[in-house]
Amino acid sequence: MKIERNKSLKEHNTFGINVKATEFIKINSEKELIEILSMHKGKNIFILSGGSNMLLTKDLEALVLHITIKGITTNIESDNSALVSANAGENWHDFVEFCIHNNFGGIENLSLIPGYVGSAPIQNIGAYGVEIKDSFISCEAIHVASGTKKLFTREECNFGYRNSIFKNELKGKYIITKVTFRLTTKNHVLNTSYGAIEKALIEQNIISPTIKDVSETVISIRKSKLPDPEEIGNSGSFFKNPVIPSESFAELQKLHPDIPFYQVDKNNTKIPAGWLIEQSGFKGKRWGDAGVHIKQALVLVNYDNASGQEILEISKKIRETIKEKFGIVLETEVNII
Repeated sequence: MKIERNKSLKEHNTFGINVKATEFIKINSEKELIEILSMHKGKNIFILSGGSNMLLTKDLEALVLHITIKGITTNIESDNSALVSANAGENWHDFVEFCIHNNFGGIENLSLIPGYVGSAPIQNIGAYGVEIKDSFISCEAIHVASGTKKLFTREECNFGYRNSIFKNELKGKYIITKVTFRLTTKNHVLNTSYGAIEKALIEQNIISPTIKDVSETVISIRKSKLPDPEEIGNSGSFFKNPVIPSESFAELQKLHPDIPFYQVDKNNTKIPAGWLIEQSGFKGKRWGDAGVHIKQALVLVNYDNASGQEILEISKKIRETIKEKFGIVLETEVNII
Protein backbone atom coordinates (compact mmCIF):
# COMPACT_ATOMS: atom_id res chain seq x y z
CA MET A 1 0.00 0.00 0.00
CA LYS A 2 1.64 3.14 -1.25
CA ILE A 3 1.30 6.39 0.69
CA GLU A 4 1.28 9.47 -1.55
CA ARG A 5 2.14 12.79 0.08
CA ASN A 6 0.80 16.25 -0.79
CA LYS A 7 -1.59 14.54 -3.18
CA SER A 8 -3.83 16.72 -5.35
CA LEU A 9 -7.49 15.74 -4.98
CA LYS A 10 -8.64 17.57 -8.11
CA GLU A 11 -9.35 14.27 -9.90
CA HIS A 12 -11.01 12.78 -6.83
CA ASN A 13 -13.91 15.20 -6.33
CA THR A 14 -16.61 15.94 -8.89
CA PHE A 15 -16.39 19.69 -8.25
CA GLY A 16 -12.80 19.49 -9.51
CA ILE A 17 -11.47 21.55 -6.61
CA ASN A 18 -7.68 21.54 -6.50
CA VAL A 19 -6.84 20.98 -2.85
CA LYS A 20 -4.17 18.65 -1.45
CA ALA A 21 -4.12 15.82 1.05
CA THR A 22 -1.19 15.53 3.43
CA GLU A 23 -1.24 11.75 2.91
CA PHE A 24 -3.29 9.62 0.51
CA ILE A 25 -3.76 5.84 0.26
CA LYS A 26 -5.93 3.76 -2.08
CA ILE A 27 -7.72 0.97 -0.22
CA ASN A 28 -8.45 -2.04 -2.42
CA SER A 29 -9.72 -4.54 0.15
CA GLU A 30 -11.30 -4.76 3.57
CA LYS A 31 -8.12 -6.43 4.84
CA GLU A 32 -6.02 -3.47 3.68
CA LEU A 33 -8.44 -1.08 5.37
CA ILE A 34 -8.19 -2.85 8.72
CA GLU A 35 -4.38 -2.98 8.46
CA ILE A 36 -4.10 0.73 7.67
CA LEU A 37 -6.40 1.70 10.54
CA SER A 38 -4.33 -0.43 12.90
CA MET A 39 -1.05 1.10 11.69
CA HIS A 40 -2.29 4.70 11.94
CA LYS A 41 -4.27 4.76 15.18
CA GLY A 42 -4.73 8.26 16.52
CA LYS A 43 -4.17 9.91 13.13
CA ASN A 44 -6.69 12.26 11.59
CA ILE A 45 -8.46 10.02 9.06
CA PHE A 46 -10.57 11.29 6.16
CA ILE A 47 -12.66 8.86 4.11
CA LEU A 48 -12.90 9.59 0.39
CA SER A 49 -15.29 7.64 -1.80
CA GLY A 50 -16.34 8.97 -5.21
CA GLY A 51 -16.01 12.60 -4.08
CA SER A 52 -19.44 13.32 -5.53
CA ASN A 53 -21.23 14.89 -2.60
CA MET A 54 -18.67 17.20 -1.10
CA LEU A 55 -17.24 20.67 -1.48
CA LEU A 56 -13.59 20.82 -0.48
CA THR A 57 -12.76 24.31 0.77
CA LYS A 58 -9.22 23.71 2.07
CA ASP A 59 -6.27 21.33 2.01
CA LEU A 60 -6.87 18.18 4.04
CA GLU A 61 -4.30 17.83 6.80
CA ALA A 62 -5.17 14.18 7.22
CA LEU A 63 -4.53 10.65 6.03
CA VAL A 64 -7.05 10.34 3.19
CA LEU A 65 -8.28 6.79 2.60
CA HIS A 66 -9.67 6.42 -0.91
CA ILE A 67 -12.01 3.41 -0.79
CA THR A 68 -11.82 1.45 -4.06
CA ILE A 69 -12.99 -2.00 -2.89
CA LYS A 70 -14.68 -3.75 -5.83
CA GLY A 71 -17.06 -6.68 -6.18
CA ILE A 72 -20.75 -7.55 -6.64
CA THR A 73 -22.49 -10.71 -5.44
CA THR A 74 -26.07 -11.93 -5.95
CA ASN A 75 -28.25 -14.43 -4.11
CA ILE A 76 -31.70 -15.37 -5.45
CA GLU A 77 -33.97 -15.41 -2.40
CA SER A 78 -37.31 -16.44 -3.83
CA ASP A 79 -39.39 -16.45 -6.98
CA ASN A 80 -39.45 -12.66 -7.07
CA SER A 81 -36.57 -11.34 -4.97
CA ALA A 82 -32.81 -11.36 -4.82
CA LEU A 83 -30.23 -10.04 -2.41
CA VAL A 84 -27.64 -8.04 -4.32
CA SER A 85 -24.50 -6.85 -2.54
CA ALA A 86 -21.95 -4.36 -3.83
CA ASN A 87 -18.65 -3.38 -2.28
CA ALA A 88 -18.06 0.24 -1.40
CA GLY A 89 -15.72 1.07 -4.28
CA GLU A 90 -18.17 0.14 -7.03
CA ASN A 91 -19.33 3.06 -9.15
CA TRP A 92 -23.00 3.64 -8.28
CA HIS A 93 -24.29 4.03 -11.85
CA ASP A 94 -22.34 0.99 -13.01
CA PHE A 95 -23.97 -0.96 -10.18
CA VAL A 96 -27.43 0.21 -11.29
CA GLU A 97 -26.60 -0.86 -14.85
CA PHE A 98 -25.47 -4.27 -13.57
CA CYS A 99 -28.80 -4.70 -11.79
CA ILE A 100 -30.83 -3.71 -14.84
CA HIS A 101 -28.80 -6.03 -17.09
CA ASN A 102 -29.58 -8.89 -14.69
CA ASN A 103 -33.26 -7.86 -14.39
CA PHE A 104 -33.04 -6.79 -10.75
CA GLY A 105 -35.58 -4.04 -10.16
CA GLY A 106 -35.92 -1.35 -7.53
CA ILE A 107 -33.11 1.15 -8.11
CA GLU A 108 -33.62 2.04 -11.79
CA ASN A 109 -34.85 5.55 -10.84
CA LEU A 110 -31.43 6.16 -9.28
CA SER A 111 -29.59 5.87 -12.59
CA LEU A 112 -26.74 8.27 -13.42
CA ILE A 113 -26.27 9.49 -9.84
CA PRO A 114 -22.52 10.07 -9.48
CA GLY A 115 -20.44 8.53 -6.71
CA TYR A 116 -19.65 5.15 -5.22
CA VAL A 117 -21.88 2.56 -3.58
CA GLY A 118 -20.23 3.06 -0.17
CA SER A 119 -21.39 6.64 0.16
CA ALA A 120 -24.96 5.98 -0.99
CA PRO A 121 -26.33 5.03 2.47
CA ILE A 122 -24.63 7.99 4.13
CA GLN A 123 -26.67 10.38 2.04
CA ASN A 124 -29.66 8.09 1.53
CA ILE A 125 -29.40 9.09 -2.11
CA GLY A 126 -32.66 9.56 -3.94
CA ALA A 127 -34.21 10.72 -7.19
CA TYR A 128 -37.55 10.64 -8.99
CA GLY A 129 -39.55 9.33 -6.04
CA VAL A 130 -37.10 6.61 -4.96
CA GLU A 131 -34.50 6.51 -2.18
CA ILE A 132 -32.02 3.72 -1.44
CA LYS A 133 -33.73 3.07 1.89
CA ASP A 134 -36.65 1.63 -0.11
CA SER A 135 -34.62 -1.44 -1.13
CA PHE A 136 -31.75 -1.28 1.38
CA ILE A 137 -31.32 -4.32 3.65
CA SER A 138 -28.00 -3.73 5.41
CA CYS A 139 -24.47 -2.46 5.15
CA GLU A 140 -21.18 -3.66 6.57
CA ALA A 141 -18.84 -1.09 8.08
CA ILE A 142 -15.48 -0.98 9.84
CA HIS A 143 -15.15 0.95 13.09
CA VAL A 144 -12.32 3.45 12.61
CA ALA A 145 -11.05 3.37 16.21
CA SER A 146 -11.07 -0.40 16.77
CA GLY A 147 -11.01 -1.94 13.27
CA THR A 148 -13.96 -4.18 14.11
CA LYS A 149 -16.75 -4.93 11.65
CA LYS A 150 -20.42 -4.15 12.29
CA LEU A 151 -23.57 -4.93 10.32
CA PHE A 152 -26.10 -2.09 10.20
CA THR A 153 -29.75 -2.89 9.43
CA ARG A 154 -32.06 -0.43 7.72
CA GLU A 155 -33.62 0.49 11.06
CA GLU A 156 -30.21 1.13 12.64
CA CYS A 157 -29.25 3.51 9.82
CA ASN A 158 -31.96 6.02 10.84
CA PHE A 159 -32.58 7.05 7.24
CA GLY A 160 -34.18 10.41 6.58
CA TYR A 161 -34.40 12.84 3.68
CA ARG A 162 -30.80 12.85 2.38
CA ASN A 163 -29.76 11.80 5.84
CA SER A 164 -28.65 8.85 7.96
CA ILE A 165 -26.91 7.95 11.20
CA PHE A 166 -23.60 8.18 9.31
CA LYS A 167 -24.09 11.93 8.79
CA ASN A 168 -24.93 12.51 12.43
CA GLU A 169 -23.92 10.63 15.58
CA LEU A 170 -21.68 8.15 13.72
CA LYS A 171 -20.10 10.69 11.37
CA GLY A 172 -16.48 9.74 10.75
CA LYS A 173 -16.67 6.76 13.10
CA TYR A 174 -17.40 4.00 10.58
CA ILE A 175 -16.27 3.19 7.04
CA ILE A 176 -18.88 1.41 4.92
CA THR A 177 -17.39 -1.50 2.96
CA LYS A 178 -20.43 -3.32 1.53
CA VAL A 179 -24.12 -2.57 0.91
CA THR A 180 -26.90 -5.13 0.37
CA PHE A 181 -30.25 -4.54 -1.34
CA ARG A 182 -33.37 -6.66 -1.79
CA LEU A 183 -34.46 -6.26 -5.42
CA THR A 184 -37.24 -7.78 -7.48
CA THR A 185 -36.56 -10.33 -10.20
CA LYS A 186 -39.77 -10.21 -12.26
CA ASN A 187 -42.88 -8.51 -10.85
CA HIS A 188 -41.21 -5.12 -10.73
CA VAL A 189 -43.05 -2.26 -9.07
CA LEU A 190 -42.20 0.75 -11.22
CA ASN A 191 -42.29 4.31 -9.95
CA THR A 192 -43.03 6.50 -12.96
CA SER A 193 -45.33 9.13 -11.46
CA TYR A 194 -42.60 11.43 -10.16
CA GLY A 195 -41.26 14.30 -12.25
CA ALA A 196 -41.34 13.92 -16.02
CA ILE A 197 -40.85 10.15 -16.26
CA GLU A 198 -44.43 9.21 -17.13
CA LYS A 199 -44.75 12.02 -19.68
CA ALA A 200 -41.48 11.04 -21.34
CA LEU A 201 -42.54 7.38 -21.56
CA ILE A 202 -45.86 8.36 -23.17
CA GLU A 203 -44.03 10.57 -25.67
CA GLN A 204 -41.94 7.52 -26.61
CA ASN A 205 -45.16 5.48 -26.96
CA ILE A 206 -43.98 3.11 -24.22
CA ILE A 207 -47.18 1.75 -22.65
CA SER A 208 -45.74 -1.11 -20.59
CA PRO A 209 -42.30 0.09 -19.53
CA THR A 210 -39.51 -2.18 -18.31
CA ILE A 211 -36.95 -1.27 -15.66
CA LYS A 212 -34.56 -0.55 -18.54
CA ASP A 213 -37.09 1.85 -20.10
CA VAL A 214 -37.39 3.70 -16.79
CA SER A 215 -33.62 3.84 -16.36
CA GLU A 216 -33.02 5.15 -19.89
CA THR A 217 -35.75 7.77 -19.42
CA VAL A 218 -34.23 8.93 -16.13
CA ILE A 219 -30.81 9.14 -17.77
CA SER A 220 -32.22 11.21 -20.62
CA ILE A 221 -33.98 13.60 -18.23
CA ARG A 222 -30.93 13.99 -16.00
CA LYS A 223 -28.67 14.67 -18.98
CA SER A 224 -31.06 17.35 -20.25
CA LYS A 225 -31.11 19.16 -16.90
CA LEU A 226 -27.86 18.45 -15.09
CA PRO A 227 -24.27 19.16 -16.13
CA ASP A 228 -21.87 16.24 -16.56
CA PRO A 229 -19.13 16.48 -13.86
CA GLU A 230 -16.65 15.32 -16.50
CA GLU A 231 -17.37 18.54 -18.41
CA ILE A 232 -18.29 21.07 -15.69
CA GLY A 233 -17.31 20.59 -12.06
CA ASN A 234 -20.36 20.11 -9.85
CA SER A 235 -21.84 17.93 -7.15
CA GLY A 236 -25.43 17.72 -8.35
CA SER A 237 -28.08 19.26 -6.13
CA PHE A 238 -26.31 21.60 -3.74
CA PHE A 239 -29.33 22.23 -1.49
CA LYS A 240 -32.09 20.05 -0.08
CA ASN A 241 -35.65 20.80 -1.12
CA PRO A 242 -37.08 22.50 1.99
CA VAL A 243 -40.01 20.97 3.85
CA ILE A 244 -42.11 23.54 5.71
CA PRO A 245 -45.34 23.40 7.77
CA SER A 246 -48.39 23.38 5.49
CA GLU A 247 -49.79 26.42 7.33
CA SER A 248 -46.65 28.40 6.46
CA PHE A 249 -46.88 27.19 2.87
CA ALA A 250 -50.49 28.40 2.60
CA GLU A 251 -49.35 31.91 3.55
CA LEU A 252 -46.45 31.73 1.09
CA GLN A 253 -48.79 30.54 -1.67
CA LYS A 254 -50.93 33.66 -1.23
CA LEU A 255 -47.89 35.78 -2.12
CA HIS A 256 -46.65 33.40 -4.85
CA PRO A 257 -49.68 31.61 -6.41
CA ASP A 258 -47.53 29.80 -8.99
CA ILE A 259 -45.14 28.22 -6.45
CA PRO A 260 -44.70 24.48 -7.16
CA PHE A 261 -45.02 22.07 -4.24
CA TYR A 262 -45.36 18.48 -3.13
CA GLN A 263 -47.61 17.53 -0.22
CA VAL A 264 -45.46 15.34 2.05
CA ASP A 265 -48.31 14.74 4.50
CA LYS A 266 -51.21 16.74 5.95
CA ASN A 267 -48.83 18.83 8.07
CA ASN A 268 -45.82 19.34 5.79
CA THR A 269 -45.18 20.62 2.27
CA LYS A 270 -42.01 20.29 0.17
CA ILE A 271 -40.94 23.13 -2.12
CA PRO A 272 -38.37 22.80 -4.95
CA ALA A 273 -35.25 24.66 -3.85
CA GLY A 274 -34.35 25.19 -7.51
CA TRP A 275 -37.54 27.23 -8.01
CA LEU A 276 -36.76 29.42 -5.01
CA ILE A 277 -33.22 30.03 -6.27
CA GLU A 278 -34.40 30.78 -9.81
CA GLN A 279 -37.06 33.22 -8.57
CA SER A 280 -34.32 35.00 -6.65
CA GLY A 281 -32.37 35.68 -9.85
CA PHE A 282 -29.41 33.35 -9.37
CA LYS A 283 -29.98 30.90 -12.22
CA GLY A 284 -27.12 31.13 -14.74
CA LYS A 285 -25.21 33.78 -12.77
CA ARG A 286 -21.45 33.52 -12.69
CA TRP A 287 -18.69 35.01 -10.56
CA GLY A 288 -15.36 34.23 -12.20
CA ASP A 289 -15.09 30.46 -12.54
CA ALA A 290 -17.82 29.78 -9.95
CA GLY A 291 -21.53 30.05 -10.61
CA VAL A 292 -25.05 28.66 -10.74
CA HIS A 293 -25.84 26.33 -13.62
CA ILE A 294 -27.68 27.86 -16.57
CA LYS A 295 -30.26 25.03 -16.80
CA GLN A 296 -30.69 23.97 -13.18
CA ALA A 297 -30.53 26.57 -10.41
CA LEU A 298 -30.10 23.88 -7.77
CA VAL A 299 -26.63 23.07 -9.10
CA LEU A 300 -23.56 25.18 -8.29
CA VAL A 301 -20.68 24.74 -10.71
CA ASN A 302 -16.95 25.13 -11.16
CA TYR A 303 -16.41 26.23 -14.75
CA ASP A 304 -12.64 25.86 -14.62
CA ASN A 305 -10.48 26.66 -11.64
CA ALA A 306 -12.78 28.00 -8.92
CA SER A 307 -11.84 27.43 -5.30
CA GLY A 308 -14.10 25.72 -2.84
CA GLN A 309 -14.31 28.95 -0.87
CA GLU A 310 -15.62 30.81 -3.92
CA ILE A 311 -18.39 28.26 -4.42
CA LEU A 312 -19.16 28.32 -0.69
CA GLU A 313 -19.57 32.11 -0.79
CA ILE A 314 -22.13 31.79 -3.60
CA SER A 315 -24.07 29.26 -1.54
CA LYS A 316 -24.10 31.71 1.38
CA LYS A 317 -25.43 34.50 -0.86
CA ILE A 318 -28.20 32.20 -2.07
CA ARG A 319 -29.18 31.11 1.45
CA GLU A 320 -29.28 34.69 2.72
CA THR A 321 -31.42 35.82 -0.22
CA ILE A 322 -33.89 32.93 0.08
CA LYS A 323 -34.28 33.56 3.80
CA GLU A 324 -34.92 37.27 3.21
CA LYS A 325 -37.27 36.78 0.25
CA PHE A 326 -39.24 33.69 1.30
CA GLY A 327 -38.48 33.23 5.00
CA ILE A 328 -37.06 29.77 4.28
CA VAL A 329 -33.66 28.52 5.44
CA LEU A 330 -32.08 26.25 2.83
CA GLU A 331 -30.01 23.31 4.05
CA THR A 332 -27.03 22.12 2.03
CA GLU A 333 -27.20 18.62 0.61
CA VAL A 334 -23.50 18.71 -0.19
CA ASN A 335 -21.04 18.12 2.66
CA ILE A 336 -18.84 21.18 3.24
CA ILE A 337 -15.29 20.15 4.13
